[in-house]
Amino acid sequence: MNLSNLKPAEGSTKNRKRIGRGTGSGRGGTSTRGHKGAGSRSGTSTKVGFEGGQMPLQRRVPKVGFKNPNRVEYTGVNLDVLQQLVEKFSLSTVDFDILKEHGLASRNDLVKILGRGELKAKLEVKAHAFTATAQKAIEAAGGTIVKL
Repeated sequence: MNLSNLKPAEGSTKNRKRIGRGTGSGRGGTSTRGHKGAGSRSGTSTKVGFEGGQMPLQRRVPKVGFKNPNRVEYTGVNLDVLQQLVEKFSLSTVDFDILKEHGLASRNDLVKILGRGELKAKLEVKAHAFTATAQKAIEAAGGTIVKL
């Protein structure tokens, strides 16, 4: 076997439709565009979501509620997760780079420390936001918090 006799698996490729190549091809004449009307002419286009004059889906579905465009999304990291990190890697500070390194946050995330679990280690925690319970737990364990 060499490069000159390679070919795709049987039935894996199809010939494309060759439109407008005469009546013998089965796709000549109107070239699959039908007779007359805007769609048969060149240079026509329809809006995205156009349904042939039927009321479009985005207009017939009821609108409910409000989506705040200024909402700030945080990625939550709980205290028990921080405790596991400390036990596994013997850390004294936890910052965004460490969380990113261990897969707990992505590059553009904002991190919020949440209060689930128990923190026994004395830690300096650097994050974008803290819940009140998390802040109390970190300071009760002798640690400090730094808001980024």
